[in-house]
Amino acid sequence: MVRQMKSLLFLFIVLVLSETVISARKPSKSQSKPCKNFVLYYHDIMFGVDDVQNATSAAVTNPPGLGNFKFGKLVIFDDPVTIDKNYQSEPVARAQGFYFYDMKNDYNAWFSYTLVFNSTQHKGTLNIMGADLMMEKTRDLSVVGGTGDFFMSRGIVTFETDTFEGAKYFRVKMDIKLYDCY
Repeated sequence: MVRQMKSLLFLFIVLVLSETVISARKPSKSQSKPCKNFVLYYHDIMFGVDDVQNATSAAVTNPPGLGNFKFGKLVIFDDPVTIDKNYQSEPVARAQGFYFYDMKNDYNAWFSYTLVFNSTQHKGTLNIMGADLMMEKTRDLSVVGGTGDFFMSRGIVTFETDTFEGAKYFRVKMDIKLYDCY
């Protein structure tokens, strides 16, 4: 009888602990509102011949000539991110990473970068990656993690091209919605 009681007690403890672990790891699919939401502007100035001081990005490979859509071109960047459209505004973060053109028959890029925050409002990083289907009005990229104020965050960044001046300069509005906040 005592042995059966010990077995039942052990089984009960295992069930309670496993349910606790499972419920702690289960993502909430019912969360329809983000726990954090903010809009930032990403400014990119491509390196040319005479703008070393102002350039924030540079092509490290040239397209191999497979089509008219820059297929194969790789660009690295360290771009300022502001809370408004003004490039001269104080940056609240830096976007540091790369993108490459990965489609032969249309403009499309794949981004992987980190938003590095070092302002009075936020400290830490957000890691972002995904396809930028440039011909679409809005595009969603994934927030796959973060540090500091954004520890282990996950969510969506919606890109919307705000200004495009050829290959020289572009500004993207980033609507950042985080659904996992700790």
